[in-house]
Amino acid sequence: MNTLKITKATLNDIEKLQNIGRQTFYETFAEVNLEENMAKYLEKSFATEKLASELKNESSYFYLAEIDEKVIGYLKLNTGNAQTENQDKNALEIERIYVAKEFHGKNVGQELYVQALKMAKELNVSYMWLGVWEKNFRAVSFYTKNGFTQFDTHIFKLGDDEQTDLMMKKVLA
Repeated sequence: MNTLKITKATLNDIEKLQNIGRQTFYETFAEVNLEENMAKYLEKSFATEKLASELKNESSYFYLAEIDEKVIGYLKLNTGNAQTENQDKNALEIERIYVAKEFHGKNVGQELYVQALKMAKELNVSYMWLGVWEKNFRAVSFYTKNGFTQFDTHIFKLGDDEQTDLMMKKVLA
């Protein structure tokens, strides 16, 4: 495998983010969700205006994972009031780590996670947290392996479907 490059995304990367975001979310969840709920979510979550405002928010950070100029995954982090909930100024939320299916098991997710750790150190936060769908066993296992433990649950709406997310956190030394 050629060298993996992780770079901070800018407004110029909106199209790349939309493409990888839609692709990876669809690959991860389409089999187990209704097509109409998937379509609603993808349209809303990756709308140009929404991504532009998230990219402009100084409390959110996007990173693209690329191999040979091809985007194969991405990371979204939030601090302060950009956090989806739990808005603790001493925390960093990992809102998304997504990797194209063909690159699963090739350490890309782990490298994106390492980038999240670097940001957590740079921002000097005391813990990282995230929400992960209880039925996304691959992701739950990934976060558990990286030292996250469940502390709560919350409801995530995918279109009309209410799903349970596990809230997980990792306290940083």
